[in-house]
Amino acid sequence: MSKALVTGAAGFVGSNLVDRLLSLGHEVVGYDNLSTGQQEFLAAAKSHANFKFHLGDVLDLPALTEAMEGCGTVFHLAANADVRFGLEHPRKDLEQNTIATWNVLEAMRAKGVQRLGFASTGSVYGEAAVIPTPEDCPFPVQTSLYGASKLAGEALIQAYCEGYGIRACIFRFVSILGERYTHGHVFDFCRQLGEHPEVLHVLGDGTQRKSYLYVGDCVEAILTAMERLEGKIAVYNLGADEYCQVRDSIGYITEYLGLRPRIEYAGGDRGWIGDNPFIYLDTQRIRALGWSNRLTIRESVRKTVAYLSENPWVLTRR
Repeated sequence: MSKALVTGAAGFVGSNLVDRLLSLGHEVVGYDNLSTGQQEFLAAAKSHANFKFHLGDVLDLPALTEAMEGCGTVFHLAANADVRFGLEHPRKDLEQNTIATWNVLEAMRAKGVQRLGFASTGSVYGEAAVIPTPEDCPFPVQTSLYGASKLAGEALIQAYCEGYGIRACIFRFVSILGERYTHGHVFDFCRQLGEHPEVLHVLGDGTQRKSYLYVGDCVEAILTAMERLEGKIAVYNLGADEYCQVRDSIGYITEYLGLRPRIEYAGGDRGWIGDNPFIYLDTQRIRALGWSNRLTIRESVRKTVAYLSENPWVLTRR
C-alpha cells in the first residue's frame, strides 16, 4: 500500500487504523477537524517519522485536496455517527456523511487517487427481514438519517467507481468497541455508573439484540479486504459471529466494575426512533478472505470498560 490518507484520524476507529498502518511501515496522512476526535489518540502517531497531521474539515474541499497530495489510498472514516439524536439536527448527517463523502471523491479525482476504503454502517439495512443480514439483502425503508446518509455515500462511491476508475471497499460496520471508544451504550452506561453507581437508566426494555466488534478486529478486517481489492468495488459486512441482548451487555459491564445497580428500563423494544431492535450481520464474505474476529463480544465489552476505567477523562471530555 502506498502513502495513505485517513479522514477522521483522531477518532476512535481512525486513530487505531493510523497506528496499525504505521506499525506496518506505511506513510500516513491524518486528516481531522478535532470536533469529536482527540489529540491524545494521536500521541504515538505524532512521534512517528512517517506520520503527518492536517487539521482540517472534510467539508473544506481545497484543504482536503491539498492534504491528499501524493497519496495512493484513502480511508474515509470521518462522519457524524450520532444515530440517536439525528432527528434533532438533520442537516448534520447530510453534510458530514453524504456531502463530505462527495468531497473525498472529488479530491481523489483531482489528485488521481485510485483506492478507497469507506466506513459505512449496518444501519443501511434498516430493520432487515433477513437475519443474519447478508450484503446483498434488499434494502427496506430507511429508519435513521444516519443510515440514509451513509447509503447515499455508498451510492456516490459506486457511481465514481464506474465513472472515474476509482476502486473501493465499502465496510458496513456493526457497533465497534475497544480502546479509544467515545460513544455508544457502553460509554453511556459507564458514565452513568460513575455518577450514580446505585442505579442504571436504560432506554428500551433491554431485550434489543445487537452484534459488536472489537476495534482491533475491525482494523484487521479493513486491511485484509483492501489488500485483496481487485475489481471496481467490494462490499463487506464487519461484525462478530454472534450477538447479545442489551441486558447481557449490562451484565458484562457491572460484573467488571463490581457493581449491582438497580436497572430502570424505559420500556419498548427500541431506545429511540431509528434504533434497530435486532442487528446481526452475515460476515461470511469477509471471513472467506481468511479474516476472523479474535475477541468475543463479552471480551470486547470488558476491554472497553477497562479502557474507560483507566482513562476517565474520555468520559468527561464529551
